Formats: sequence, C-alpha cells, structure tokens
Amino acid sequence: MAWKSRTRSLQVFDTELSADTVEWCPVPSSHDILACGTYHLQRGAGEEDATPSRTGRLYLFEFRRDGPMSPPLAELQRLDTAAILDLKWCHVLVAEKAVLGMAAATGELQLYTLTESQEGGCSLQSLSSFEVGPDRLALSLDWSTGRLESSDVRVVCSDSAGCISVLSLAEGALTALSQWRAHDFEAWISAFSYWDTQLVYSGGDDCKLKGWDLRIGPSSPTFTSKRHSMGVCSIQSNPHREHILATGSYDEQVLLWDGRNMMQPLSESPVGGGVWRLKWHPTHEHLLLAACMHNDFHILHCEKALEGNGGACPVVASYILHNSLAYGADWSRLSLEDPAPCSSPVTEPKESLPESVGHLRIQYESPTASFDTSLEDDAGRYIPEEIAAPSTTPPALPVPGEGVPSLSCLLASCSFYDHMLHVWRWDWIPDEAQQGSEQ
Repeated sequence: MAWKSRTRSLQVFDTELSADTVEWCPVPSSHDILACGTYHLQRGAGEEDATPSRTGRLYLFEFRRDGPMSPPLAELQRLDTAAILDLKWCHVLVAEKAVLGMAAATGELQLYTLTESQEGGCSLQSLSSFEVGPDRLALSLDWSTGRLESSDVRVVCSDSAGCISVLSLAEGALTALSQWRAHDFEAWISAFSYWDTQLVYSGGDDCKLKGWDLRIGPSSPTFTSKRHSMGVCSIQSNPHREHILATGSYDEQVLLWDGRNMMQPLSESPVGGGVWRLKWHPTHEHLLLAACMHNDFHILHCEKALEGNGGACPVVASYILHNSLAYGADWSRLSLEDPAPCSSPVTEPKESLPESVGHLRIQYESPTASFDTSLEDDAGRYIPEEIAAPSTTPPALPVPGEGVPSLSCLLASCSFYDHMLHVWRWDWIPDEAQQGSEQ
C-alpha cells in the first residue's frame, strides 16, 4: 500500500529515572496536559537478599506553541513517589476535575486531581489511595469511562500477586467492589470492556488471557485463552467498535479479537518486540499504537482485519529514535491543524538509520525484575546527534486536494534505560487519499 507517512521528533526530555508510562489527558479542557511516570530499582546494600527499594517520579507537562524556537513541552510539576508502573487519566471529569490514576510499587492505586492555581498554571494534588494488597506491586489500571461516559466511574487494577481489583470512585474515595486471584503469576494487565463495563479482561505471566463478568462474580472466568505463547502484558478495548479487543504479549504478537468469539483471533500481527502497551487512536477506529519493547513504537492499520479479511495489520508508521526498551506510548487529542513547533527529519524507514550508540543489552525485560544490564559500548546514554536520521531530506508529503482526508497526530513515548520522554508528530495521507490527489 502506498501510504504517505512521516514521523517527526518535536522534543526529547531526560526523565533522569527510567521512564515506563506516559499519558495525555483525555478531558477536553486539558488535552495539552501530559503525565509521565518513572521507575527506579535500588538494590539493598550488603546482603544479597536485602529488600530492594523502588522509587519513582511523576512528571506533569503542558504542550505549548510559543513559536518554532521554543520547545513545546513545559514542565509544570515533578513529584517524588513510589516507583510507578502505570498511569491512566479518567476519561471524564470527576467532581469537575480531571483525575489521574497511578499504579505504584507499594501495592497502592493512587489518585490525583488536576488543579488550576491562582496563577493560571496546573498541578496535581493527591486525592485518595487504596492498597490492593500487602507485599505486591500494582502493575496496571484502567478506567470504565473509555467511551467518555460517566454514569458509573470505576477502575480496575492488576498486581504482581496475580490478583485483580475492581474499585468504585465516589465522593473522592476508592471502595473495593471485587478482588480475586486471576493468574498464577504476575497479572501484568487488566482492562474494562468499554461497551459493557461489567466485563473485565486480564492478562498474566502465565500466558493466559481471561475474561470476567462482574455480574456473575469472579469464581470462574468467562473464557481462558492460551493463544499467546508468552506472558500477556497489554489489553485495550476499542472505544469505537463494539466487541473489538487488542492484546499484546512478550511473544511479540498483536492479536485482534471479536469478544463474541474468543476461540480464534481476527488477526495476528508480528511486531518484532514484546508488546508492553497498546492504544487505540482516540477518534480513528482502525489505528492502533504499539509500544514494542525491543522494537520501538509502531502504528498499525487494522481496517482489513476488523472487516474480517484476516492477515496481519500493516504498519503505517514507526518511531525509532528511542535507544532503549519501548514501554510507554499515547496519542494526544490535541488538534495539530497548525504547523508543528519544530521538526526533525523523517524517521522512516528504519533500515536507513545508522546503528545507535549507548545501546543496552537487556538481561531482564520486566519493569518489576531486578534489572541487570550491560552496555554495548562505553556511552550508554541517549545522544540525539548520533542517532539522527540520514542527511538526505525525504520528499515532503503531497498536499491533499479538496475533500481528500489526511491526518496529523501528536504523540508521546518513553523508554526505560535511557530514561527518555519523546514528543513527536505523525502526518499521514492514506492510500486512497493519495490516489485522489493525483487524479
């Protein structure tokens, strides 16, 4: 397919600690707000069995357009916290405020509200917290509000003991509705069906994908799939298409499912790296963003698969300027009709880039493991000048004619060992649009 597509780096930010989760605020009044979470494991000194400490930092940013000479990302706040495994904004206002959920290494689900100051800025204020269990790490969370509906605000959380917790949020307090053991090992991921929020999905290090119906209780799953051959670590319900589910695994496969038939996936797409996070585009039902750990960040076009034609979903864009494990990624809902604040050369195709320096050889892939790494060389740090795209400037995208669709998106991604947050832009003219402009 002859898509015209390019990705351009807008800004790179050093998070100092290892970055593993990044989330744009989905609430309309705050689409320019970005949160990033980090994770640092400090081994205990002396005895080998000493308990390690896990610390983190929560960053809050605002995306601004002050001109081409100013970096667009402005840091608003940084909070030292326990190590952060996942962040998710509630999709709707709660008591007229945006709410950010955080899965912490202390085994807590922590909530923060986005509050405007008298000076006009924004900051995060602690709202409430809930301990999902002792001696465990909270690994993921998801809100029931994915279709921007707020009649019943609930949150689901998974943890390192293999347990799932479903909590309600009312009057600023979290209350447990149901908690159960879902997996034999770490429950890496949990997610609501956004179309029927009594349905919950979970994935674990036992290589199983499971479904749960909260109306009948968690005594047994509604289905158990072993279609993934390794740990299941990413799940998201499609907010635009009922019954559609995307899952990712350490087995380097992205699977698309019809929830009415979990015996066989609609499609299987190899992406060359463990799939830590999957994000459907906020308005385009066929676009899926994948953070692929050892193989960068990719945008998949899923239209044919969702129409029942099978086959792998083609990759329409890749962002390859990170130098470490690709963990966090998210779409912004902010409009990019105006020109980008700044730009770097196109990052595609991957084969055209020289080998990056400071590459880390990964011994452990999980963000909860005792990390061991060895440097490929003496640098070990992200150096943008040395991983820049080739000097030859690619041709610009054609200008679509009247009525020809095109898409410009703002995204953020973060990588672990090089502790880097990237904000980038993707411009895309689909195949059918290009053909229309050439006629």
